[in-house]
Amino acid sequence: MTARRTMRAVSAALAGALLAAPALAQDSVTVVSWGGAYQDAQREVFFRPFEEETGIRVNEETWEGGIGAIRARLASGGDPGWDVVQVEAADILLGCEEGLFEPIDWDRLGGEDSVIPGAAQECGVGAILFNEGIAYDRDALPEGPTGWADFFDTERFPGKRALRMHPAVALMGALMADGVPKEEVTAVLATPEGEERAFAKLETIRDDLIFWRAGAQPPQLLASGEVVMTTVYNGRIDAANREEGRNFAFVWDGSVGSFDYWVILAGTPRIEQAYAFLEYIHRPEVQARLPDAIAYGVVHREAADDIDPERLPDVPSAPENLAVSVTQDLEFWLENAERLTERLQSWAGQ
Repeated sequence: MTARRTMRAVSAALAGALLAAPALAQDSVTVVSWGGAYQDAQREVFFRPFEEETGIRVNEETWEGGIGAIRARLASGGDPGWDVVQVEAADILLGCEEGLFEPIDWDRLGGEDSVIPGAAQECGVGAILFNEGIAYDRDALPEGPTGWADFFDTERFPGKRALRMHPAVALMGALMADGVPKEEVTAVLATPEGEERAFAKLETIRDDLIFWRAGAQPPQLLASGEVVMTTVYNGRIDAANREEGRNFAFVWDGSVGSFDYWVILAGTPRIEQAYAFLEYIHRPEVQARLPDAIAYGVVHREAADDIDPERLPDVPSAPENLAVSVTQDLEFWLENAERLTERLQSWAGQ
């Protein structure tokens, strides 16, 4: 065990002893997530070990997202009932502006520098990182695409390709295919000229392009041979390979990363229990267990050190994958997502 890991183990033991103090031993915290296989993984990796270490009971609930549901819970001004909630990136800035979430005391979590870029928000702690990028079937295409230029190269890769009906990856990918460096893509898209450039690039593959909406569709499109390549969430490709024996490949270069965030609802009387939960799941050695259960990236900078080396290449937060991907700009998409979605849908329907 390295010296750093030894120090982390000692810190974890001390934290556990403090969290298990009698004042909190019989308390509970209500944690709200997305259900399904993901929440099953959270239960195994986070919830049950946290309960065993601290004596704080985790009351689980699930939801389907949407800032309106949180507004309704806080409308009465009393106990919101929920304490820690996992929210999408689209809600984190708006909820913070409206005072729906407690500001995060980052000193209790090791500081904002303890997480990868994009994971630290004023009112949110990164929960997972997931990427949307290009995928293809190695069995059908042994020498597949390596980036966005190939996605738009219908001569070298003839056949249909699919994009999600959402402007973020579609327009950012179009600009990267047109030569815009990934670190400049949002700045270019934010200009009228850049927006027109993205749609002009999409026009070059209009006849070979179809769109998907549900996350389950891309693996089905690849499996059926309906498309030669498609954008897809990395976790869907991992699941198809592990559970169905597929030989799909995910292209990390130019893939677009998005975070979900943990928030503490404003007005909860259980804020100390909420922080106890966040402090526990923020430990790098705890986060490192999640990718074994489900292929989502974790946010602590040191967590990659403890992830199984054979599993690490499948995880968005692996240093090699972070280096070649791009993260969505939350403020840009908060201001422009609705307008650009309408324009993309109109363009696709022409």
